[in-house]
Amino acid sequence: MLIVLTTVSSGEEGERLATKLVETRLAACVQVMPQMMSVYRWKGKIEKENEHLLLIKTIEDKWNALEIFIKEQHPYELPEIVAIDAESVSPEYDRWLSGALD
Repeated sequence: MLIVLTTVSSGEEGERLATKLVETRLAACVQVMPQMMSVYRWKGKIEKENEHLLLIKTIEDKWNALEIFIKEQHPYELPEIVAIDAESVSPEYDRWLSGALD
């Protein structure tokens, strides 16, 4: 199982992207987290923006297509796309996750 992180500027944008990811079976589940503050360096300046974090649950076989999809659908010039490999996942959840992506 992979947990992929990306951020968007609004809850509406997060919901739009999350729905498309689940509809296309690139993700079994996407959680759109509440607004948070991101502080980062962009083009030589310190930026502060309100964003929403998406926690995208998928499998390794979907990674390449998911990355391409996010790059094509994301409004940011350079979206955050970070995958974390989950070392331990309950067998029941893992079966559900795999089944949701068939």
